[in-house]
Amino acid sequence: MGFRIIKTAAATLLSILLAAAAGIPNAQSAGLLAILGVETTRKRSLRTITARFFASLVGLFLGCILFFTLGFHYWVLGLYVLFGFPLIVKSGFKEGIVTSSVIVFRVFGQADITVHILLQQIELLIIGLGSAGLVNFIYMPQTGDMIAGIRKEVDGYFSVIFRQIARTLRDPAYVWDGKELIGAGEAVQKGLTAASREMENHVIHPDEAWNVYFYMRKEQLESIQNMMQLLSQVYRQLPHGDMVAELFDQLSGDVLAEEYTGRTEKLLDDLQQEFQQMELPDSREVFEIRSAILQLCRELALYLKIAKRYKSPVDPRPVKDKLPAKGNA
Repeated sequence: MGFRIIKTAAATLLSILLAAAAGIPNAQSAGLLAILGVETTRKRSLRTITARFFASLVGLFLGCILFFTLGFHYWVLGLYVLFGFPLIVKSGFKEGIVTSSVIVFRVFGQADITVHILLQQIELLIIGLGSAGLVNFIYMPQTGDMIAGIRKEVDGYFSVIFRQIARTLRDPAYVWDGKELIGAGEAVQKGLTAASREMENHVIHPDEAWNVYFYMRKEQLESIQNMMQLLSQVYRQLPHGDMVAELFDQLSGDVLAEEYTGRTEKLLDDLQQEFQQMELPDSREVFEIRSAILQLCRELALYLKIAKRYKSPVDPRPVKDKLPAKGNA
């Protein structure tokens, strides 16, 4: 049983009890409004409840005009749908079409338009949608641990990818299926979705740390895909490839660290200086392979630059809370 179902049941029961206590006829309608108002995040709940409330006011206004002018006939309901739905959509409250219909149909069912009946509908809206909003804002499940687990999954994929790149540089004949790239992409997308949901649960001062972290990994994954294209051009083992492989071995460990260590960047700078002092290639084949290796180093530098761009100062919060803000490699 999902937690949203439990919240929906609580909001439904609360709204019906309150509506019955207020003496509103057919109090179960408040439960229907509560069901429509329960959402997965606090921000989304606030947006949905606001849209449904104002959409109901628009629908109620139009419905009253139609009923007062044309009477309480079934075909008038058809006119309400024909003209009311587009009006609500144009007003920017399309999420509230169903809610407004509930209110308008209640007025139609009573076959009368009085101030008392209209106030009852507004009261019903406040009770039904308010109960849903109250339940949503009282508690939302904490997802920090789940997101931290996704982060570790992404880092693990990245670590394996870098080890495989190092192995391929040392042995170009090695065949790697690249399944970790697919797994990393799926995990990053899952992390972005979870991080976005976590942000929407904080109405005031949302923490964007997780969102920033997974966007960083998404950019880095694109850089890794470029590396794979360059790696395919290294079809022969060279000492230069062995030297670059050591960088990726180092990076496979650094990517699991909580902070951006800078060790791989330092090794890369030293290696690039060493490459500049080496003799030029003596054949076209060696030239092409060394060129691919050099471009691979430049793509690696871009990958590390992305990590540094997102790096934030270390703060004294618990480790599981500050992991995404520290921009590891």
